[in-house]
Amino acid sequence: MALKAVFMFVAPESDAEKHRTVVKTPAVELTVVGVNNYAEAAHEAKKLVDQGNVAIELCAGFGCEGVAIVKKAVGNNAAVGAVRFDNHPGLEFKSGDEIFS
Repeated sequence: MALKAVFMFVAPESDAEKHRTVVKTPAVELTVVGVNNYAEAAHEAKKLVDQGNVAIELCAGFGCEGVAIVKKAVGNNAAVGAVRFDNHPGLEFKSGDEIFS
């Protein structure tokens, strides 16, 4: 059985229902989903864990607060990790905590 995992990115005007895709390989089924803010991220993370995903990797747009919000939403039901930039080049070199909290 393939590992079910998620890569989630946060960007203005993203819609989790429209901005998603699934990549399936023999070893991994990866759902890539874009969310508009941290609240939507928490909501989507819970839904994705309920669908059997056991790992969630968050893009560098999620600051420390954003990672904590997603981790709190899923508890111990999934591993949560994050790609890190001190200041994200796609967010005018700011942390997502300044924009999406």
